[in-house]
Amino acid sequence: MVLEGIRKALAGFIKGRGDYEKAVKQFIKELQKELIKSDVNVKLVLELTKNIRERALKEEPPPGITRREWFVHIVYEELSKLFGGEKKPQIKPHKKPWIIMLVGLQGSGKTTTAGKLAYYYKLEGYRVGLVAADTFRPAAYEQLSQLGKLAGVPVYGEPGNKDAIKIAVNGAKYFLEKGFDIIIIDTAGRHHREDDLIREMREIADRVKPDEVILVIDAAIGQQAYSIAKKFHEATPIGSIIVTKLDGTAKGGGALTAVAVTGAPIKFIGTGEKLDELEPFYPPRFVGRILGIGDIEGLIEKVRRAKIEFTEKDLEEMLSGKINMRLVYKQLISLRKMGPLRKILQMIPGLGIKIPLEIEAGKAEERIKKWLAIINSMTYEELDKPEIIDRRRIRRIAIGAGVRPEDVKELLRQYEAMKKLMRQLRKRKDLLEKMKLGVRI
Repeated sequence: MVLEGIRKALAGFIKGRGDYEKAVKQFIKELQKELIKSDVNVKLVLELTKNIRERALKEEPPPGITRREWFVHIVYEELSKLFGGEKKPQIKPHKKPWIIMLVGLQGSGKTTTAGKLAYYYKLEGYRVGLVAADTFRPAAYEQLSQLGKLAGVPVYGEPGNKDAIKIAVNGAKYFLEKGFDIIIIDTAGRHHREDDLIREMREIADRVKPDEVILVIDAAIGQQAYSIAKKFHEATPIGSIIVTKLDGTAKGGGALTAVAVTGAPIKFIGTGEKLDELEPFYPPRFVGRILGIGDIEGLIEKVRRAKIEFTEKDLEEMLSGKINMRLVYKQLISLRKMGPLRKILQMIPGLGIKIPLEIEAGKAEERIKKWLAIINSMTYEELDKPEIIDRRRIRRIAIGAGVRPEDVKELLRQYEAMKKLMRQLRKRKDLLEKMKLGVRI
């Protein structure tokens, strides 16, 4: 879903020097036109632009942020809400083993998505098995087998057997007995006959008892996604959704917003045909792509810096040993503003401990920008437990952040140095009270 008109309008707004209110009005006109063209519900578009207009004319930006910069941030926030808000998808299974059942209309890209999903979880370190329970479409088993080979994931099937329920039960049992972590069942589709799909889904679900039912929706279906998603969501409250083929349709916005308003969580989006073209759906990241975030990344980051604070609670957590990459992220943001930890350490006479995140002045901005990109490319588990980051994860994080693996290793070394510093500080308990009494964060 590429909205070139929005990108151009936003770029013009940022560079503009004319009347602010006129510029807001002009941008909103362009935004309405582009969203409606992309099949987003008109009522939602009007509600969105009303919120943007009201906030733009009434809110005062934080200190150090211009009105135009704040307006871009408002657009970014409101578009993120339109596509589902700030909530990150629950990607990691709650337990092992975890059985996933995929359902969807014929032609939605369900079987391809099964292969992509298996490949995604395999790269995350899970043992994944695929079950070919689509007995309706000719050659479905052969297609899934090929995808399984490409992904390096085993596929269970019973060619010739037309009993989808029996295949699903047998396949789940086969992989459970072999100790697999995640089992993905690919079921049959029906062309525009959702009632049949839901009936079959319930029959298989009753026998297999999947932990998660995922509905696969083709982005080209546009606003019709609302009724389909609503039916499936009502049929299985544990359901989540994958929207496919977002790379080749102008109706992607319609499908995404239609799904978002049902309350059913969008878990992944498909952005191409290749196995690795499946990504977790996080609305702010998706909106960044729509807006051409590369051009305004520094501006959005500037607003974020004005809002993120390293608090006294964060300091206490670090000193108690609860340090992770989330706290390091806050500390990096703070370092850009002569952060509190550096100030605290410099205020304590005779401490004699080198600050691990001390950076040469000339290279500070470039280094911190890299590290922030690296942290933003980490999974939730890696943010909380950086110790699990091995060579394979380093390579994946580096690709996602657009940096070299050596840059990721450097940040991990700094993280270890900070942990060592915190251990030293904990041994000097007399310093903690000085920190709390002498510094206001």
